[in-house]
Amino acid sequence: MNAVLLAVLVVSLLLAAVARRLDVSAPLALVVAGLGVGLIPGLPDIQLDPELVLFVILPPLLWSAGLESSSVALRRNVRPIGLLAVGLPLATTFAVGFVAFHTVPELTVAAALTLGAIVAPPDAVSATAVGRRLGLPRQTMTLLGGESLLNDATALTAYKVALGAAVGTAVSWRDGLGTFALAAVGGALVGGLLGALIVGIRARLNDPVVESAIGLVAPFTIYLLAEEVHGSGVIAVVVAALISGQRSIRASYATRLQDDAVWRAAQLVLESFAFLLIGLQLPKVVGELTGISARTLVIASAAVFGTVLMVRLVWVFLFAYLPRWVSPRLRHSEPAPPPAQVFVVAWAGMRGVVSLAAAFGVPMTTMSGAEFPGRPQLVFLTFVVVVGTLLLHGLTLPWLIRVLGVQGDEAHRDALAAAAAQSKAAQAAADRLDELMAEQEPGSDVHDRAAEVLRGWNNRRANSAWERLGRDEEDIGESPASAFRRLRLEMLAAERETFIAERDAGRIDDEVLRSVLRGLDLEEATLNRR
Repeated sequence: MNAVLLAVLVVSLLLAAVARRLDVSAPLALVVAGLGVGLIPGLPDIQLDPELVLFVILPPLLWSAGLESSSVALRRNVRPIGLLAVGLPLATTFAVGFVAFHTVPELTVAAALTLGAIVAPPDAVSATAVGRRLGLPRQTMTLLGGESLLNDATALTAYKVALGAAVGTAVSWRDGLGTFALAAVGGALVGGLLGALIVGIRARLNDPVVESAIGLVAPFTIYLLAEEVHGSGVIAVVVAALISGQRSIRASYATRLQDDAVWRAAQLVLESFAFLLIGLQLPKVVGELTGISARTLVIASAAVFGTVLMVRLVWVFLFAYLPRWVSPRLRHSEPAPPPAQVFVVAWAGMRGVVSLAAAFGVPMTTMSGAEFPGRPQLVFLTFVVVVGTLLLHGLTLPWLIRVLGVQGDEAHRDALAAAAAQSKAAQAAADRLDELMAEQEPGSDVHDRAAEVLRGWNNRRANSAWERLGRDEEDIGESPASAFRRLRLEMLAAERETFIAERDAGRIDDEVLRSVLRGLDLEEATLNRR
């Protein structure tokens, strides 16, 4: 089985590489490929292990997303994010539970609510990836990103409560609310304490390799500890990641460069593996549907799938405008978003591997020893919702974004703000250089020449930010900053080839080569920064 999982991992990375090369949605391509491979007869059964997803795949993905998120933007949008990440999963749980109970005879009320909690949380990984590539407005990206960080915590906690009732554990409404509150508060406390501890430890190490290693094991440790104290591991990881991401600006440049590379690679590996696993579950899901009416499955699938879509559409539109209709103060302070932008948020409801993991985590029997009511139908309906939303939204979302013209106009404002900040930074650097030169002995030609070079470099950096605000180089020709960058890159390439030739000739060791190449790579990264 380990060899099979390794093969799945390798194939998923190869398919993701091809998808990225062709500029198509990698999650969508991987799911379709998994469905196709799953239909090939004779292949070994690859069952999705819930613990693999919840304890191995989910924590690092949450951590990576939290590091990239802005705590300032999340606080600024706490009301709409709360409605999407808390209110919407609960509404979906009850709506789907009601529909499933009336369309699948085998499901009890508790089992139907378990299904509702399972399909409630959207997986916003692919939606945010599409939005980032097509230039969605920053407000929309903040909402989708904030929702993806917290909705799993809401849905998984509701899942625990509903599943406890379904298997026969005594769960009252008061117990359910207590479990929910304990998960939220406990997860936030664990995440806050461990996040601050990790930041403090890393700040005192001054060792980029060890700091990145700590960052790699942090999400698994935080998730496990939070779950051990009955808190929400999802909330704990998210809170700790937000703290770490906010403090990362104080880390060394080497740590930031290394963390960025490490987490981009880890995110690609885990996402590719997870989405290919989704498609490969088809034989397992269909194989359990023995002796079940096809008519019942078709009706239930259409009803549950339609409910999932409609609840999100109604909820997003309702709470995008209702608070502004009710509160004049809110109406004046926050202009209503355009309907096209609201529709994109409402349509970005793709479900993912967390839902399937929760479905496969449903036990075969209850506490009394009887079969879990309607478990094969529950797993099948979850698969229908996951694959259906990935295919429907994945195929239509890019087209809708282009047709509706929902694209951000922040590029020029960002460039203007960056240029203004760059001017202030350049002035501060120039002032500091003047202070240092004043401390030197007068008449020092070495220091004067060094200061002249540094002033020229500082001026080029300040001017380049303003040059980017103007017309394209096709209109005005190559700017001085662009010419400097192009020529310096050519010089770096020549230096790199010379160092490699010296290594090949045996005049320097590989260790020396790696050391000098790192310096050249850092300078090239600075020149190529966006």
